[in-house]
Amino acid sequence: MSAKPKLTYFNGRGRMESTRWLLAAAGIEFEEEFVETKEQYEKLCKDGALLFGQLPLVEMDGMNLVQTRAILNYIAGKYNLYGKTLKDRAHIDMYVEGTMDLFQMILMFPFTPPEQKEKQAATIFEKATTRYFPVYEKALKTHGQEFLVGNSLSYADVQLLEAILAMEEIKPDVLAQFPKLQAFKARISNIPTIKKFLQPGSQKKPPADAAYVATVLKVLTIE
Repeated sequence: MSAKPKLTYFNGRGRMESTRWLLAAAGIEFEEEFVETKEQYEKLCKDGALLFGQLPLVEMDGMNLVQTRAILNYIAGKYNLYGKTLKDRAHIDMYVEGTMDLFQMILMFPFTPPEQKEKQAATIFEKATTRYFPVYEKALKTHGQEFLVGNSLSYADVQLLEAILAMEEIKPDVLAQFPKLQAFKARISNIPTIKKFLQPGSQKKPPADAAYVATVLKVLTIE
């Protein structure tokens, strides 16, 4: 039996959370090692585990996988979450790239100074509801299927649900004008592997708190 994938990152969401989601959706158990000190990070760099000196790191199938998109594409392809045709994959990639753009703002939100948080939350909400979510709402309406691409769960669906739930933490009524996305959220959340991941006690990480932000800044700050 092959070893479980090993995920090395900070003890929080960041750029690793989408990988946790994707592995969980595929029903794959994984182990985690949390980076808490600059020494740990520097050792990973010195040992050559981080190709570009950046986290996250996923060890699986005898490889040290780095760079978020490369990690996610590999996992999606390995566990049949990347469509059935080259055209499916192209559509999945487009949806994922859009979600990634939204995630970039969400990921940086915890690092926003307190006095700017309200303004930044409003900016993220505006972008989500005028640029990104309308695309997925239209896709679901036009496609007429339960999933964004084809007739089976894909990487794009998993990441979209992750983004929706993260946005709801910032603005609970973010889906008010998107009935198709409301139904999508309910439907995808009830897929057994995903439902399990959403339960308390799973490896799903909570929203970033002050301790997480402090750890990341301590480890990555260049002195």
